[in-house]
This record gives sequence, structure tokens and C-alpha cells, in this order.
Amino acid sequence: MALHIDITPRIFHFKQPAGTSRGVYLTRKSWLIRLTSDEKPGVQAWGECAPLPQLSCDDVPDYENVLHGLCQRFCKTGAIDFSVIQPYPSMLFGLESAVEQLRRNGSPALSDSAFARGKMGIPINGLVWMGTFDEMCIRLDKKLQQGFRCIKVKIGAIDFQHELALLRRIREQFSQSQVELRIDANGAFAPHEALAKLEQLAALDIHSIEQPIRQGQWAEMARLCSQSPVPIALDEELIGINGSVQKAELLDYIHPAFIVLKPSLHGGMSGAAEWIDMALRRDIGSWVTSALESNIGLNAIAHFAAKTYGDAVIMPQGLGTGLLYTDNIPMPLTIKGDRLWFLRSS
Repeated sequence: MALHIDITPRIFHFKQPAGTSRGVYLTRKSWLIRLTSDEKPGVQAWGECAPLPQLSCDDVPDYENVLHGLCQRFCKTGAIDFSVIQPYPSMLFGLESAVEQLRRNGSPALSDSAFARGKMGIPINGLVWMGTFDEMCIRLDKKLQQGFRCIKVKIGAIDFQHELALLRRIREQFSQSQVELRIDANGAFAPHEALAKLEQLAALDIHSIEQPIRQGQWAEMARLCSQSPVPIALDEELIGINGSVQKAELLDYIHPAFIVLKPSLHGGMSGAAEWIDMALRRDIGSWVTSALESNIGLNAIAHFAAKTYGDAVIMPQGLGTGLLYTDNIPMPLTIKGDRLWFLRSS
């Protein structure tokens, strides 16, 4: 079977600045791969390779050259060489997505699930980006008005007391049973102050907090996970940990309450599936989220979530990023209330 891959760089533009504790994103660069086969004339399959600058373990200066080499290797052999591509999770994710779509003769329905049949929407959280206090209040109110019952708030850009005030604004209107509150600190807390801040957050009935301190501080993170009144979820901590032995060591040493999987950061879809399975066997919860991909990547992640967690996905996933860009790529996805739906063609 003769395989061919074309690679196209693409710049996406945010509708509004996307603020994190690591900085503000105005644009997002992706490499789109188009996979075709001589045995399936007219069929096109797409994948998205999109490392996050200064975060992804494969954010390398010669990214495009490495990607070309790995794609050429795949086209020659017809198989993904995981031993070679493992250090490049965003490339693996894009290639896995394209291979699955080619297997399905170009259909964007990348799973056999109720979601793919248009029978079930995946519950998602509403994301409130960092900004000034007033900006975050406006964004928060909009998400609540849209019907989201799980709100994720990114913190670390403004004064912590102002962030507490923003969260109190939710709790004054909605109880824990009405609105689930998730916090993403992106490593913004210093280890010596983290526990005190977590105790203040606990008074607001917080569901969980992602990555309260920066990754790489295993002893401090393990201490926090054992002492924190707010369940801790690992995100950045998982980046670059690709081998099974290393994954087990991290989970056993830190033992978080949750892990948050981004396939393009955490080993592609195959690597993310292994993380989820290993966590489940240790009574550690998980959910899946996008890493600011365009709709091509978002669609693949949504079908991965539907396949991984089954047709009864209960925990809200981080899949509400389809409206981020002014120039996104059309895909059969839509958000209704607090659920992401796949629009199955008739």
C-alpha cells in the first residue's frame, strides 16, 4: 500500500488573548498532515501536530524537519514506529489521528460510540481565561448564562485575593451541587505558600486544582497531595514521562487525586490511554482535555474520550475550545449547553 503525507504549517488566531500563568497566546501554530493512500483514491485523512511553545517536550527548533522525517518513515513502513516517535507526542497524536481517519475511509467519525452516532453529547467544562478581574467576571457570567455547570478558572495572573473574590462570586449564586468549580494554577504557587492557598480555596468547595506548583518537584507535590484539602490533579507534571516504568513511578510516588490528559502533550492517544489505565488501577481519576488545537485536533480528542470512557461519559471533559479561533477549520462539532456534540451526516 503506497502512502503519502503532505505537511502544511498553519497559523490560527485567537478571538481574544488566551492568558495563562506562562504568558498570553495571540496565535497558535499547527502543522496539518494530510494522509492519502493509492489503495483509497479520493480519500483524505487529516491529523494535527501542534506543540505548545515552551511547554511541550517536543517543542524543538527543527520541529518541521523532524516531522517530515517521521512521516517519511511511516510512509515507507506503513506502521508507526513508537520506539522512534515516542519523544514527539504532538507528532504521534497527529499521525495517530490521520491513520484512524484513513482506516475509516476519510470519515471524521473517529470512534464507534454514541457520540459518533450523534446520540450523546460529551459533558464539558466552561473555561474562564485569565485576565483582569473585570474581564474574568464578564467571562464567568457568560459561561454561567450559557448553561455550563462545570467551570474551570485559570488563576495566577492577578492578585490571589481577587481570584478568591471571583470564585466567591460563583459560590454566592450556586452551591457545589449546582456548579462544579475546577481551578488551573499552571504551577503558579510557590511550594512554601501552596498549602495555605489551598486551604483558602477549600472553603469555596473546589472540585480540584490542576498543577498548583511547577512540575519537577516530586517531593513537594507528593506532600501537597497528601495534605491538601483540595484534590490535586497533575497536568504539566506528566509531560515528557513516556515510558511505562516512569509513569508508574510518578503515580506511585505522588499519588494525585486526578490526572488530566492532553494527547498532544502526554504521549499521543496511545500514551494517554496508558496513563488513564494505570491511574484507574491506582484509584486515580482522570479526564481528557485539548491543548488549544484547532477543530481537527479537537475532533480527534473528543472521539478518543468517547472511546476511552464509554458511552456514559459522566465527568466533564476539557473540550470546549472549538470557538477559540477566528479562522478555525470547520468540523461537524457543536456545543449545546454544556455538551459537545458530533453532527452525524445523514
